[in-house]
Amino acid sequence: MNLPNRLTLARIFLVPVFLLIVSIKVPYGDILAALVFILAASTDGLDGYIARKNKIVTRFGKIMDPLADKLLVTAALISLVELQRLAAWVAVIIIGREFAVTGLRAIAASDGNVISASKLGKFKTVSQIVAIVAMFLRQLPFYPLLGHAAMAVAIFFTIWSGIDYFAKNWHVVKKGGI
Repeated sequence: MNLPNRLTLARIFLVPVFLLIVSIKVPYGDILAALVFILAASTDGLDGYIARKNKIVTRFGKIMDPLADKLLVTAALISLVELQRLAAWVAVIIIGREFAVTGLRAIAASDGNVISASKLGKFKTVSQIVAIVAMFLRQLPFYPLLGHAAMAVAIFFTIWSGIDYFAKNWHVVKKGGI
């Protein structure tokens, strides 16, 4: 179990911690939830960077890292919907895109191909993290305007990157039986 894989597991284990903080009423709970989310999200780039730099990329990391990302973002989005800070359709668009791209990657992987993360995918991830944090930090000036503006940017990059993945990899879909 190398360091990048431990960081991925830490991100997975932080999801229930995040959800617990969101679900109980504690002083400064929103700030604490945002900090745990930021801590968990920060492990995403770090684990990949360490794995590539030290040439210790593993099958575990290739599979579990994106899964950990999706668990964290999905937990946060569903929490925001439950807290009535985010419309359910926004969460469905973001989560739906993640399922679709994951399915595309699974089809490619079944043929031994890897669809790597694109720059747009990385912009999508960063914009989602910023938006989620902004939606939790009600103490920010101009909340909820700031949170909703950040979420609009995240939706834009979510849709754009999803279209981009499918446009660049449509041959994978066609080869998969459509």
